[in-house]
Amino acid sequence: MNANGLPLAARTPGLRLALLLACLLLCLPAPAPAAQTLVLNTDDSSPMARPDGSGIADRIVAEAFRRIGVPVRLVILPSERCLLNANAGIDDGNYDRAAGVERQYPNLVLVPEPMGTFPFTAFTRDPGLKLSGWADLRSREVAYVHGWKVVERNLGLLGKATKMRDEEAVLAMVAGGRAAVGIANLYTGQEIIRRKGYQGTRAVLPPLADPPMHIYLHKRHAELVPRLAEALRQMRREGVIERLTRTGLEEAQP
Repeated sequence: MNANGLPLAARTPGLRLALLLACLLLCLPAPAPAAQTLVLNTDDSSPMARPDGSGIADRIVAEAFRRIGVPVRLVILPSERCLLNANAGIDDGNYDRAAGVERQYPNLVLVPEPMGTFPFTAFTRDPGLKLSGWADLRSREVAYVHGWKVVERNLGLLGKATKMRDEEAVLAMVAGGRAAVGIANLYTGQEIIRRKGYQGTRAVLPPLADPPMHIYLHKRHAELVPRLAEALRQMRREGVIERLTRTGLEEAQP
């Protein structure tokens, strides 16, 4: 109070303005929290996935999440570790995975709209090898990526199968004569052969399987599944998935 009994703020215009602004700020709604960045893992190799996120599958996933307004970070891990981490909630999901893994990893929720396909292809040094299906591999030494459930289901308990860390190791087994056949993505296998100079190693076409591939999310993010599915459907209708795939394959050519 001053000598006239008035509050000091009433006789100080600057202080009155500051108090008014403070009151206004208190009345404003609190800013919305920033969207959580989700971490999705994959076991893909180039040209499907790369550490810098420039792979074909990387770009498709990143665009789908951009369309639903959710930031995403993509990491590359060994195949079985991808599923274990996503199922345990260490990571938020896994991508470029065939349907059906939720039966073994119940915390994972399938995004039903596929993001593409995955040509599981046999590679060999045998110039005369012909395959009509998975059953033709049962008498041969086969190398494949540990955690590839499609291959595991089709090979069953094949005693001569060797599980490897990644497709690079699979193709090294074939090129070195330590496996008669290696299973890899058609495009990844071809890129590895070019890069490593594996003369005489070739793809046996057509692929053994070319199933639709999906995004999986940990169940705590199940509310995002319909939105992601719709984003992927829009991308397919608009030709975005086809364009990203075609561009990625063109970039991978020597």
